[in-house]
Amino acid sequence: MILSLSIKNYALIEDIQVPLTKGLTIITGETGAGKSILLGALGLLLGKRADLSSVKDASQKCIIEGEFSLKGYDLKTLFKDHALDYDVHTIIRREILPSGKSRAFVNDTPVGLSQLQALGGYLVDIHSQQETNSFATEEFQLEVLDALSGNAPILQGYQNTLVEFSSVSKQLKEQLSQKEAALKELDYHTFLQQELMEASLHSIDQQELETTYQTLNNAEEIQESFAAIDQLFSQENTGIVDCVKQARSLLHTISKYAPSYQELYDRVHSVTLELEDVVSSIENTSEDLQVDPAELFRINQVLQTLYKLQHKHSVTSVEQLLDIESDLSSKINTTLTLDTTIQTLEKQKQKLSNTLLKFATDLHNNRVEALPMLQQKLESYLSLLGLENAKFKVEFTTSPTFKKSGTDNLSLYFTANKGGNFGLLKKVASGGEMSRIMLSVKALLSQYKKLPTIVFDEIDTGVSGEIALKMAYIMGEMSTHMQILSITHLPQIAAKGEQHIKVYKEDRQNTTITHLKQLSQEERIVEIAQMIGGKNITDTTLANAKELLN
Repeated sequence: MILSLSIKNYALIEDIQVPLTKGLTIITGETGAGKSILLGALGLLLGKRADLSSVKDASQKCIIEGEFSLKGYDLKTLFKDHALDYDVHTIIRREILPSGKSRAFVNDTPVGLSQLQALGGYLVDIHSQQETNSFATEEFQLEVLDALSGNAPILQGYQNTLVEFSSVSKQLKEQLSQKEAALKELDYHTFLQQELMEASLHSIDQQELETTYQTLNNAEEIQESFAAIDQLFSQENTGIVDCVKQARSLLHTISKYAPSYQELYDRVHSVTLELEDVVSSIENTSEDLQVDPAELFRINQVLQTLYKLQHKHSVTSVEQLLDIESDLSSKINTTLTLDTTIQTLEKQKQKLSNTLLKFATDLHNNRVEALPMLQQKLESYLSLLGLENAKFKVEFTTSPTFKKSGTDNLSLYFTANKGGNFGLLKKVASGGEMSRIMLSVKALLSQYKKLPTIVFDEIDTGVSGEIALKMAYIMGEMSTHMQILSITHLPQIAAKGEQHIKVYKEDRQNTTITHLKQLSQEERIVEIAQMIGGKNITDTTLANAKELLN
């Protein structure tokens, strides 16, 4: 329940604090006084989107704060699911900054709007005139039946299984789609893989092959160059080696005359040895070089195949081709093993389907069993509210698919007149009838489940007199075990509240401000007298007001 509501700098409100009690709280005020502002502020606490235009002074921060008692609501799991610290005394705060940005906090922990909306639905149910027709929806009708039939544990099991069923169905659909696409590409992938495997890529050193190819392909030129080099090095008398040896001999003769000559001799001697070694290497390399056309042809074929594959797959190395070969192998294996995966998923889906059918059957049977009680109690409430001849009729059909609440398709028919033809509730019930039906449904639900605080926004629209009085009695009955806030223009309902708050406007320094005031007993008499007879209060209206309050 709501313990208090604090509103600062919102619409026509400067700064108000509203303490709220359990039971039935009545909110009255002239049209345009600001009752809708109160609902707007409460809506922000429940996660509605903020608008800077609703701030009274755009240069200041707007703050709306609500204190809630969560005792008896069993919301610990909900708080845990949304990573929030649970406290039986919870404070929700919403702020609209001058920049237009909005912030929300639950027990001083920053939260997003989705978290606020998830929590708000368990705390407050704002029942506006636009929402009166919600009972005409199949979803809400099934919810009422499930509350009366005690279907909560079965429905929870069904919905948990449905989540798993939907996940498996999605996986199966993806696998089937993947198989269809994979089968179209299987032949092509197999061809590409075979082409790469035939190239024996694991045994290829591309750099070594290219070097060997260049050597064999230019063997004649290489041999001729080696022969010419050998001639230059080794030609008698004029060859480089002979010339260096002569220089070494001459340096040896004079090396004894100075250390520097000895150093020159040593250096030339070293060069002589290196040149002799180079000549020997050239001779050996030239002798080892064999022109082999067959090997040259083989290496050329390997390289051409390699270049073709690299161009085809837009890569530049053997390693990249090996990666592609491995990837193709994985794709082929995946395609070939998809059937096993699909069969496993199909078995899981069938098993879950059977479980869902069992849950759905139990839900249906319990709903059918609870239906006479729902009809009897609703008709009883409506009779009390002046619809003595109201009758309901329900038809069930089975959905071919699993829906959120089972496989039941429900059609609720209604007639308000004796002997009248039944028609779909959403088509034949008038606004006044729907208001009374919705109040009856809420009253009935309050006996079977823990409801959040209900805010009735002029649910009495379209009714008056004795019917309004009966509505007030029903609200009073509901308020014995839940908190109800009722915005009303009817004195019959206003008189039944345990707490009465008046909303009024005041003009101050060229500014209109909305105020909220908790009325005393004497003030309530005056307020209800004005609701009965207008601003001109008479002894008669005062007497009527006192009679209603008593």
